[in-house]
Amino acid sequence: MKGSNKLAVVALGGNALLRGNQQGTIEEQNANTVNSLESLVYLVRDGYDLIISHGNGPQVGNLLLDNAAGAELYGNAPMPLDACVALTQGQLGYMIERNLRNVLNARGLRRDVVAMVSQVIVDRDDPAMANPVKRVGKIYKREEAERLARGKGWTFKEEAKEGGGWRRVVPSPEPLDFMNASLVERLAREGNIVIVAGGGGIPVHVDDNGQVTPVEGVIDKDLASAMVGLRAHADELYILTDVPYIYKDYGRPTQQVLEFLDYRDTTRYLAEGMFAEGSMAPKIRACLHFVKHGGQKAVITEATKLEDRRYGSKITMEYEDDRR
Repeated sequence: MKGSNKLAVVALGGNALLRGNQQGTIEEQNANTVNSLESLVYLVRDGYDLIISHGNGPQVGNLLLDNAAGAELYGNAPMPLDACVALTQGQLGYMIERNLRNVLNARGLRRDVVAMVSQVIVDRDDPAMANPVKRVGKIYKREEAERLARGKGWTFKEEAKEGGGWRRVVPSPEPLDFMNASLVERLAREGNIVIVAGGGGIPVHVDDNGQVTPVEGVIDKDLASAMVGLRAHADELYILTDVPYIYKDYGRPTQQVLEFLDYRDTTRYLAEGMFAEGSMAPKIRACLHFVKHGGQKAVITEATKLEDRRYGSKITMEYEDDRR
């Protein structure tokens, strides 16, 4: 399915909804969401069809802490990780949908907006399943971590930060596909704005009989956004973060803005360790995956810079000599 308008996937970072120095009240989250969504008006006015994805790190982390406190204090049955991801997808999808409707309405723009709880298909035999690295939930004392490891089969790793302790780690498998992909593409191509893959989506496995079962893990939000873009045949991918450009050697005396990048050079920079793991490197990998498998362009920038298309770092497949 291919429409006359360009289709873009816009990935909202976790800080687009909740800042690290905030308490996390609903008022704060609503204000942050509105500020981030204001920037999407420029894409809508340019005639883009849109799919929105979003992070959920602070929210699902808080929910896991509530789970632990409820179990400890009141004997409540804690919800598994997949249910917590689903709960935060619903919460944040509602908040984004409602606020986006208001932002568009204030400008006389008419688009229907729909939020979906997204299940993302992964492989149970993904090598990541044997190497859990994604930290989730609260920090435990060693004795309690050992008890939970025995009782629940959880894996823990020691915290390096001051104060120490032990924290649960889960796998981060590669996203392969997502439920209702063709429906999402059709809705978006019809002019509806679709919100999907919150927090990377709920990881699930589909067996040979079509049975769907949850997988205890967390999917990288940016890689999931790239996958959604490819499955929905999107033209462009926008990853919105807290810096206007990709920087080579960020924070060092040799720091350099990289505005136009091709696949070959970006891959080389990544292999040379020019981008920090845990921050920019996963976003770079998601962009490379998108353009390698058919996307026209991937952009990493600050949400506020979408108004001026001269801002942002653009990654494409082509190698252009006139950039030198």
